[in-house]
Amino acid sequence: MKFSALFPVIVAAVSAASEAQSIARPRIIVAISVDEFSADLFAEYRPLFKAGLHRLQTGVVFPAGYQSHAATETCPGHSTILTGSRPARTGIIANEWYDQSLSRADKKVYCSEDPSLPGSSSTNFTVSAQFLKAQTLGDRLKSANPGSRVVSVAGKDRAAIMMGGHAMDQVWFWSGKSFVTLQGMDQPTPAIVDKVNASIAVGVMKPDLPVLPEPCRVRSVPVAVADKTVGVPRERRAGDFQGFQTSLAFDRATTDIAIGLIRELHLGAGKAPDVLSIGLSATDYVGHTFGTEGAEMCAQLLGVDENVGRILAALDATHQPYVVVLTADHGGHDLPERNKIHGFPDATRVDAALLPANMSRQLAAEFNLPEPVLLGVAPFGDIYLARGIPGNVRSRVLEAAKARYLAHPQVAAVFTPAELRRLPLPSGPADEWSLADRFRAGFDPERSGDLMVAPKPHITPIIDVSTYVATHGSPWNYDRKVPILFYRPGVVGFEQSLPLETVDILPTLAALIELPVPSAEIDGRCINLDAGTGNSCAFERR
Repeated sequence: MKFSALFPVIVAAVSAASEAQSIARPRIIVAISVDEFSADLFAEYRPLFKAGLHRLQTGVVFPAGYQSHAATETCPGHSTILTGSRPARTGIIANEWYDQSLSRADKKVYCSEDPSLPGSSSTNFTVSAQFLKAQTLGDRLKSANPGSRVVSVAGKDRAAIMMGGHAMDQVWFWSGKSFVTLQGMDQPTPAIVDKVNASIAVGVMKPDLPVLPEPCRVRSVPVAVADKTVGVPRERRAGDFQGFQTSLAFDRATTDIAIGLIRELHLGAGKAPDVLSIGLSATDYVGHTFGTEGAEMCAQLLGVDENVGRILAALDATHQPYVVVLTADHGGHDLPERNKIHGFPDATRVDAALLPANMSRQLAAEFNLPEPVLLGVAPFGDIYLARGIPGNVRSRVLEAAKARYLAHPQVAAVFTPAELRRLPLPSGPADEWSLADRFRAGFDPERSGDLMVAPKPHITPIIDVSTYVATHGSPWNYDRKVPILFYRPGVVGFEQSLPLETVDILPTLAALIELPVPSAEIDGRCINLDAGTGNSCAFERR
C-alpha cells in the first residue's frame, strides 16, 4: 500500500485520539491504592485479570512506577500518592519512629496518631493526620473549591489518612473489629457503613474455608516455615478477626463502603469536583501472612480485580465524567523459604544480632553505659542514639555503632544525618538512584534516626514467624517498584515502560481538573496522558 493511501488512516487515528482526549473535565477523582501490589505481581497476574484490572489496562499504563524512597512501608508510601511529595517533604518517614522529646513513657510514635493526648501510646492511640506535613489533592481542592467533597475509605487508618489528608468530609477505616471514623467527626453514620459492619459482625463468627479459583489451584504448593505451612488454603476459625483481614471479604467490605458512599453522597453531582480515595489493604495482610507467591496471593489478586470492576461499574452508573488512578504504597518480597526453593539460595532471615536491643547491649558493654543505648523499631531503617548518652561520648558511640553495622555481612550501607544533608534531593529516573539517593528521599532531619541502616537484598527482617512470614520495607526495587494506571472512559490509552514516581500522580490529576499546584511545593511532575497530539498537562504549563 502506498503512503498516500495510508495517510488518511493515520490522520483519522490521530484525530480520534485527540477527540477522545477532549472529553469533559472529571467530576470525580478516584485514587485506589492496593497495598503491597508490586510491579512484579502486576506483571505476573496481568494475563489472569478479566474485570476491573483488565479494564484499567485499556487506559494509560505505567508498569514501572516507583515509590522511590528507601523506607518502603505503608505510611510513607501512602503519603506520596496524593501529595506529590516524597517522605522527606511529607514528614512520614516510616510507619513508626522514635521521638525522645515526648513527655509520655512510650517514645515510639505511630505515623497516624496524636501523641499529645493523655494516656496515648504507639499501640493505644487516637488516629490523626497531624504528622502529615504536606497537602493532599483533597486539601488543595477543598481550599480552591469549598464545595468539593473529600472522602477516604481504607482497610487501614494510615492509608485513609495519608491519602485523604487534613480536610476530609468522610473517612472510614478498619479498627480491628469494625469500620470507624475519626474522633470528633460528628456526623450521622452512612447507612452503608452500618450495613457493612453488621454483615461483618455476623460473617466473622462463622468459620470460612477459601475455595481457590481454578487458575490458582496449580499454585497450591505447601511450603514449611518453622512449625507451620503456607501456600495452601486453610480454614479461618470462627471469631478470628485477624484472619478476616486476609480474606476476600475484607477488601469486599471496603469496596462496599466506597460504592455506597459514591451513591449516598452523589459524588460528582455537585458544583465542584469530588475526591475519593480507596485503600484496599488485604493484599498486604496476605503477603505478610502467607508470602507473595502462593495460592493465597493468587486468589487475593483475582478478588482485587473483581472489586475494582465493581468500583468502575458504580462510577459508570453516576453518569459523571471521572478519572481513576490505581497504584500501590510499596511492593513486597516473598518469604525466604520459598525464595530458596525458587532459585535464590541467598534468601534468608535477619540475624538476631542485628536486632536493636542486641546491638544496644553490645554497645552498652563496650562503653560501660546503661541500656538502652540504641532505639529502633526494626533491625534496619532508622536507629536512634538514646538521649541519655553523655555528650562527651556520643560521637564515639555513634561511630562504633556504625562500624558494628557495617561489619555485619547482612548490611549493605549505613548513613548518618550529616551524610544525607550534604546530598542534593535526588532527581532523574528513580531506577537509577543510588542507595544514598533513596535514603535522602525519605530523610527528615526532625524525625529520622541517627543512623539509617540498609539491608542487603533478600534479607527478611522477621525472626519470629508465628504471625508474619514475609514483609517489605527495603530500599531494593522489588519493594520500590509498583504499577501506576490511569483510566478515563472514552480516552485512548497507551503503555509506557519507562519509570515514573508515585509523586507524579498529584500534578497529573491536578492538571486534568485545572487545579493550580505550585511546582516548588511538590516533588512530582505532570505526566501527559494524551495518546494523540494534545497535552493533558497544558494547564499546568500555563
